[in-house]
Order: sequence, then C-alpha cells, then structure tokens
Amino acid sequence: MPTTAPQTTDELYQALQANDERPYGRTRTVTAEELVEAAEQFGEPVPLIHALLELQEAYTYGSEPRKSPVVFARLLTLFDEQPDAFDARLRHMLFWRFKWVANALRALPEIPLAGLHQWLTEMRDRYEKAGLELQPYYGQAYQLAAHVGEDTALAYELWAGRTRTRLSDCEACEICERALYHLAAGDDERALRAWEPVLAGKESCQEEPARSISYALLPVLRAGRTDEARALHLAGYRACRRNPSMAGEVGRHLEFCALTGNEARGLELLAENRTLFDEVESPRELLDFLTGTEVLLGRVEGLGHGELPAAGFSGRAWTVAALRAEVRERADDLAARFDARNGTTAHARRRRARLDRAPLLDALELTLRARGLDDVVPAAAGSVPAPAATAVLPESLPELVARARELDEQGHPGARACWARLRTLVAARGYVHPDDPAVGPVVRLRADLLEEEASRAGEREEYADAVSLHEEAAGLYDDAGLPGHAALARAGALLAAAGLPGEAPGDGAQDGPVADAGRDGGARVAALTAAHAALVRLQEETSGLAPYQEARLLRARATALGLRLQESRSEEHVAAVFAEVDLLDAFATRHGVAGQAAGARLLRATTHALAGDLPAALAGTGELLERLKTHGPAWHLPRVLALRGRIQLGLGDAQAAYAELSEGLRVAAEWPDDPFDADRLHSDLAEACMHLGRPEEALRHLTRAAELQLRDGDRIDAYCTYDSAARLSLDLGRVEDCIALLDSLLAEPDVTAGEVDDRLVAQLRLTRARALRAGEDVKAATAELIALAAESAGWDDDPGSHAMIAAETAVLLGESGEFDRARAAVDQALAAHARDPRFEHLSNALRELARLQAQQQGPEGLSAARAFLDDAGRIADEARTAGYEAHGRPLDAALAYEHGRVNAYGGAYEEALAALEKALGLLGDPGADPDLAGEWAESVRLAGVVEGIYLERTAPALTRLDAAVTRLTGLGRTEEAESLTALADRLREED
Repeated sequence: MPTTAPQTTDELYQALQANDERPYGRTRTVTAEELVEAAEQFGEPVPLIHALLELQEAYTYGSEPRKSPVVFARLLTLFDEQPDAFDARLRHMLFWRFKWVANALRALPEIPLAGLHQWLTEMRDRYEKAGLELQPYYGQAYQLAAHVGEDTALAYELWAGRTRTRLSDCEACEICERALYHLAAGDDERALRAWEPVLAGKESCQEEPARSISYALLPVLRAGRTDEARALHLAGYRACRRNPSMAGEVGRHLEFCALTGNEARGLELLAENRTLFDEVESPRELLDFLTGTEVLLGRVEGLGHGELPAAGFSGRAWTVAALRAEVRERADDLAARFDARNGTTAHARRRRARLDRAPLLDALELTLRARGLDDVVPAAAGSVPAPAATAVLPESLPELVARARELDEQGHPGARACWARLRTLVAARGYVHPDDPAVGPVVRLRADLLEEEASRAGEREEYADAVSLHEEAAGLYDDAGLPGHAALARAGALLAAAGLPGEAPGDGAQDGPVADAGRDGGARVAALTAAHAALVRLQEETSGLAPYQEARLLRARATALGLRLQESRSEEHVAAVFAEVDLLDAFATRHGVAGQAAGARLLRATTHALAGDLPAALAGTGELLERLKTHGPAWHLPRVLALRGRIQLGLGDAQAAYAELSEGLRVAAEWPDDPFDADRLHSDLAEACMHLGRPEEALRHLTRAAELQLRDGDRIDAYCTYDSAARLSLDLGRVEDCIALLDSLLAEPDVTAGEVDDRLVAQLRLTRARALRAGEDVKAATAELIALAAESAGWDDDPGSHAMIAAETAVLLGESGEFDRARAAVDQALAAHARDPRFEHLSNALRELARLQAQQQGPEGLSAARAFLDDAGRIADEARTAGYEAHGRPLDAALAYEHGRVNAYGGAYEEALAALEKALGLLGDPGADPDLAGEWAESVRLAGVVEGIYLERTAPALTRLDAAVTRLTGLGRTEEAESLTALADRLREED
C-alpha cells in the first residue's frame, strides 16, 4: 500500500501500475480502494476511470463478486455523463467488463433470476446502441442457461454458432465453455477433443489452462491417460492453490486426489488452502470448493480415518468427521439457495453426482513423495513406529518375558516386538507382576525395559537420553542382584556419553552424524580413547559374566576403537582395532556366541575399508556372507550385503554394487523388526543407479530413502535426501514433480514453525526457485530468489552462499530486463565473494548478465554490459592468482568468447572479432582437449558470422570456416562441423 496518497496524477498512474504488479488479494484490493479515494481528489474523470478499473479488477480476481458490480455502475455512470473521457482503449475495457458483472451476479444467490436477465438485457441494449456484435451477449446468455440448468442446448447453439468478435471471451475460455457443454452431456471424448489446444498449452489466459485442467482431470483419467492426468494435476494445482478466485478449481483437485487413492495428499493440499474456508466471498466458488472438500473428507472417513485432524474453518480444531459434517451442511445450504433462486434442482443434482462418484483408481502415484493416511499425523518427537511382528507372540506374560530375554541374548531382532508388548502390559493400569521365579522381580523387568528403551534412544542419536536410561537401568540391575546386566548397561552409557551409537561400525550405526556437534575431531578421539579404557576396566572389575555378556563387553570395546578410527582415519589406530576384533572373534567362536562372532568379522571388514584396503574388506565380507548363509545368524545378512555394496562402489564396480545392495534390500524385508538402516541401502542403490545411467530408478530409491528417514524420525536427513531427489528430478526435466515435492516439504509443520535449520530450508527454497525458473515461471522464481538473497545477506558465517544466491537473483532480474536491480544484486554478490570467493559462479553470472543486457538493449546497453564483463575479468584474474581451476569452461576463454558475443550484439563488430580471436587462442587446438572442441567450434562459428555477415569479409570468413571443418572432421567431431559447414554454404550462396 502507498505510504502517502499520490499528490499528482502522474504519481497516481505510477501507483496504479505498481499495484497492478501485485498478486491478487487483500493487499492489492485495499490499495486499489485507497487509490480510488486519491483519484477522486483530482476532480478529473480519466484518472478516476483508471482507478475504478483497477479496483473492479481487484474485486473480480480477489473473489469479491458483491463489490464488482457496484464499481462498474460508477464506471457506467461516468460513461453516460462524459463519454469523451473514454478513449478507444477505455471504451473497449468498459464493454468487456459487462461480462464480468454478469459472471459476478450469477455467483450471488441473493440476486433474483429476473435481475440476471435484466442485466443481460442491459448488456444487449448497450452493445446494439454502440454498434457492437452480440456474440459476447449470447455467450453470457448461454452461461446463465448452463448455470440454471435449463434450455442449454438452444442457448449453446445461439452462442457457439456465431463468429467471435473483439469483445468475445478469449479463445481459451470459450474452448473451456464448449468442452464443459459436451462434458455435461456425458461425452468425454468430444470434451477432450475440444480441450486439446488448452491442455496442450497452445491457448491460455489469466485463468487458463488452470480452470480447464481442473475440469478435465477426471475425463482424462476415465480415458485411461493416467500419466497425462498426473502431469495436469501437478501443473494445474500449482496455478490455482491458495487463490480465493479459483477455490472451485482447488476443490476439483481435492476431489481428484480422493478418487485416485491419494487421500493423504488431498489432506495436505486442504491444509495448504485452509485460508479459503474464510477468504472466499463468492458463494459459487465456495460451493465448488466445499463440494470437492466433502468428496475428499467422505473418502477419508469411509476408509476408517474420521478422527484424523483436518484443516477447516478458523476458530476451532477439526477432525475429518466433524469437518465433513460442517462442510456438508454449508454446501447443502448454498446449493439449495442457488436452486431456489433459479427455480431448478441443477446445483443439488450436480453436487450429488460428485459426492456419489466411486474412486477411479485404487492408487495413482501423483508425486515423488509417496504418503498414506497413516503418514498424515507426524510421529511425536523421539517416538519410533511399533515394529511389525514376525511371529506370534506368547500369550502368557512369563512366556513372553522368557522369549524376550532369550532373543535379546542372541541379539535377535525379534526381541523388539516382545519388549514392545511387555512395555504395554507393564504400563497398563492395574498391572500385577507375577510371582514367578522365571520372571524374577519387577525391578529386573523394569530394568530390562529401560535398557531396551536406552538402546532405541541411541539408535535415534538421542545420546543424553540414552545415557540417563542406561544408568537408571544399571542401578535397577544392581538392586536386582544382576552385576553382569548392570555392566552391560554401564557399557552402553559409556558409549552414549561419548556421543556414539551402541553399535559397531558396519552395523549401520556409523551412518548418522555424531551427536555432539560442538565437539571437534580431536576431542571425539580423546573421548573414544577414554571410553575404551573405561570399558576395559569395567570388564575386568565385573565377575561372574555369562559368555554372551563377556562377548558384548568385548564388542563394546571394539566398537569404541572402531569409531575412533572412523573419526581419526589415522593409520596408528588401525592395529588396536584389529587386536580387539581378534579378541572378540576368538572368544565368541570359542563360546558359540554366533551373533558376536559375525559382528567381529563384520567389524574386521569395516576396519579394512576404513584403512583403505578395499580388496581385503571385500574378501572378508565375502567369507562372512557364505558363513552366514550356511550357519547364520541370518539377520546379519542385510548389514553384510550393505557393506559389500558400499565397498563395490568404492572399487568402481557399480553393477556388482547394485546386485549386492538389491539383495540386501530383499533380505532386509525378511526382518521387519530389525532397526537396520534400510534408508542407507536405498541411498547407496541410488548412487549405484546413477553410475549405471539409470537416473529414474535412482530417483525412486532416493525418495524411498527419504520416506524411511522421515518415518524413523530422522527429519533433517529426510529433508536433505528429499532435496537431492528434487534436484535429480529437476535434472531429469521433471519440473512439476520437483516443485510439488518441495511445496510439500516446505508445508511441513516443523518447517513452517521455524524449527528446521534455516540453511536447510533455504536450500529447499533455492532448489524450488530453480525449478520455477526451469518451468518458465520467472516471476515466481525471481520473487523467491529476491527473498532468499535478502535473508542470506545476514549469514555472516557463510557469505559464499549469499554470493551465489545473489548472483542467481541478478541473472533472473536480467532475464526480466530489470538491469538496475540486477546490478544492485550482483554488487551484493561481489561484496560477499570478496569475503568467501565463488569464482566460477560469479563469473558465469556476470557473463550471462552482460549477454542479456547486450542482447535485449543492443548498442544502448553495450556500456553497461561491458561493465559486467570487466567485473568478470577481475574475477578471472583473482582466480588465476589463487590457482583456481574451473570445473566447467576455463574462465579466461569463456570471458573472451563473451566479449565477442556482447560486442556483436552491441554492433561493435571489430572488437567482437578481436575478442573471438583471443578466445580461440586461449582454447588452443581442439584436438588437445576433446572436452573443449564444442566451445572451440562455437567460437569459430560466431567469428565466421561476425566476419562474413556483419563485416562482409566473405573470403577470410570462408577460409576460417573451411579450415575448422577440416580439422573437426579429422578429429571425428562431425556434429560440431555441421553448423560450420551450414554457415559456409550460406556465405557462398549470399556471395
């Protein structure tokens, strides 16, 4: 909104133009109202007409149909009183907006039907008096008939059979009306044929193709074109979301989700559009929105999830069932009001038809983020999903306790389900502990449960909780007279206190970040050394240990040293790990503790890998794999296969890695109770797929990995993995998939509440901005980058990231022709670059800005474009001094080429040719570096254009081109030679 009212008509027009660039919504509408008040002060009709037109547009597209006709009445009065104030353009806009008023009146059930017909008569009379063709009038008459549900065939023929005029609705809007006529008649095929130009993007306007897409979703699906329906949903929803004037379109997307097995996504989209419940002022749009919402809610409730939370009208918290009842009541009332006004039952019939539709598909994968209704409510912090039982649990508590302890001694993953069941029983009100020697005292059972809970806390990397729980369990074991159990609990506390998982490397524990981010590497190494010494003392001081307990303490000792090696990567730490592993292996083998023997061999292989001896690591895992297949325990197989796959990746054998990792996933599915990190398997498989040239499969594994991380409560890791998936989908050209995924993540409660690291959220937003740019939504991409650049300016600890974001922002501003703002943004980038250099990124941005300005402005922009190149030249000098080598094109050669292109755009052809000669000299012979052959050929081509066409020196240009063609052909680079041959042929023809 303007801070002060415009004092002159020039200021008013400037304010109107600025307001026109705002998105539709309350801010734009309020500003338009204030500008009308300002215009009235000048006492001149023309400024007031412009202000009123802007206000009517704000009301129309801001979903306030009750106010639009009032504004138009003022315009019509001005036209009647001062027709000369309306030039040809204003007159055209006035007569165009008769249709806006007709549409607004139809949307209001309180307007009598006679009033609608009266307005159409007014429109016809005005058009005839002005000598205008009546096709637009008949278009509105048809739309009224379709709205009422009577005499539509005749009204359609009277409209559709007439020739379009300058005042007709745009082609895209009329296509939609024709398609809807066929759709209402039950002719999907004809409707889709009519819609084809709009759905294919050949016809569009402000509301199209989003409006047509929302109606076409179900017909496209019924035609079996599922991939097209999916793509239309992603693109169409993004164009209408959160838009009060397109609430009906949002409702149809919700309905589409409900009918394709995507109820969870539907609830997510409903939450994203929760403001529409209170912001939509158009009863017709609200009816469409509420009906689509009711379809979704009815489907969710029918699947047995009526108690799920749902976003609804403000003022209270809603469940699906309660919101559905409220929505049904309000929508029934709206439909009844329209039908009462129209004297038909059309709206109730249409509404019932939508509500009675059966799902069209059981499941259609709409987005990269697969979610079910069970995923709608995020797990509470620190919670872990209950494990799936692999076997029927004993019914009696003594048998259940015995089974849990037996499996726990073996290290069997099935113990987890037993402990989960026991935890529920013990926590139940009125629990009575059995007087059974086999079960032991209640204090021991409580210690067992605390110890298992501590282990789960360690898996979640909640080390402070793990320490506390382990120590509490140790105290209870002491009370129960079980020193061996107490020693194991204290061993767990020692490892957790060092900020480390309670599993050895190779068991998946090393995959997560170290908990104590504030502790540097040296301190961690020291902490691990101290933990190992304490574990040795603990074992020596504890008597009466059972073999499995002794083995576990030996395993803890080996774990501490293995993780120390992982932290330090020091050769001097390798031997100590092998020594501990040998002790563990010998003891476990001698006493038949199979699980710990397998763990020792796995840790040995991991140590070889950490020490850089990948062949020895591979051989060790191979031997262990055969032993496990023959003798077990089988639940170690996923870990061994995962490690072998990572080793194969390290050895460069992606095919072998893929086979091992795929088998690991298959085997892991046989042990659903095992907390093994299957997400790491999927991530490694994604890497293997990329090496094998299978990016689509890699994308599926990345999204699966992120989904598992999210379900396990590893939200930060999940967001990082999802961002990798989003960037890969963008590289694959799946732009809408990328945007939909990121929109979903950015709407997560912890993200919107500011609970996620701001740099991670910024990375998600940056990827989204790049996707918007790739999808040619430059305005939205620029707005996002400008916001990110402003936020990142305060990152004093990371100026390099700000430099890159500001540089990208500058380029997008340049693409929009806003070079003054682009200059300011790139100056910010240069200032940040001076603190934390980003040579290549800044150089690329500056060269691109120079090209854009010269291309768009020609000679007038040459001086400013050269200034960008001067900055790029300084960066190239800095990079050379710093010994920096570009990952892409050499900076000096790229800069010389850009000087050539920019000068050519600016008409400085001699300078352009000299710059291109320099570029060719810097690139050297194309045979010396095959990677630069394409750039060399392009420099030759542009030099040929400048020399032969602009400077009209045909002979030397042909000599240059022919020599280059000969050289490239000799190198086998026929594709690069083709463009030069075509240019040479053109020059010969013109000569």
